[in-house]
Amino acid sequence: MRLTGELRFSTNMLWGLMWSCSCLLPALAVMNVECVSGEPRPRKYKCGLSAPCPPKHLAFRLVSGAANVIAPKVCLEDQMLMSSVKNNVGRGLNIALVNGVTGDLLEARTFDMWAGDVTELLKFLRPLHEGTLVFVASFDDAATKMNDESRRLFEELGSTAVKELAFRDSWVFVGAKGIENKSPFEQRMKNSKNSNKYEGWPESLEMDGCIPLRPPLDH
Repeated sequence: MRLTGELRFSTNMLWGLMWSCSCLLPALAVMNVECVSGEPRPRKYKCGLSAPCPPKHLAFRLVSGAANVIAPKVCLEDQMLMSSVKNNVGRGLNIALVNGVTGDLLEARTFDMWAGDVTELLKFLRPLHEGTLVFVASFDDAATKMNDESRRLFEELGSTAVKELAFRDSWVFVGAKGIENKSPFEQRMKNSKNSNKYEGWPESLEMDGCIPLRPPLDH
C-alpha cells in the first residue's frame, strides 16, 4: 500500500513551513528492468522500492511483525535500522527516531506493550525535537499497555489509527514531531478471528515510500 500526502510543520515564522511528503505510486511509476542470466527482472532501488526517490528524499520500507514469530523491519536509505539480524527488535512497539533534516538515525528502541511499563514509552516520546521523524512497526501486541497519553502523543505525530489500535492489531506508521496535519504513511490491520491470516493474529503489513528531508530552520 502506497499513499501520498503532505506533512506540514509549524515554525516561529508567521507563514509556517510546509514539509511536502510524497511516495511511490505503482500505477504511475516507470518500471526499470535489468537482465540477469538473460532473464529480465524489475530493478530494485533503496530498501527494495520499485522506483528511485527524488533528490533530497529518504527511501523507507516498514514491515510489521508476523504473529509472534517473524520480527518487524525498519529500512531507511538502504540501511536496516531495526531487524532480527541487528537484534534490536522485540514484542510491542519498535520505534526508530530519525533527524528530519539530515536523515541520520538518532535512536532505535523497542517497548513491550504486553508486560512492559508504558512510562518508558512516554519518557521516550515526550521530549522529541521539532522535525524528528518517527518510524513505528508493531510486533505481536502493540496496544495492551497503551494509555490515553501515549495515544495522544502518537496522534500529535500525525497518527489517526492509534486511537483505535487494539490487542494484536498490526500497525506501521511514519510520523513527525510538529506535524500540522495527519500523516499519509500509516496502515493498521485489525485483529479479527474472522479475517486473521494467522491463528490469533492478522497478517503482516508492509509500507514503503519517499519522505522529503526537511529544510533547516532559520535561526
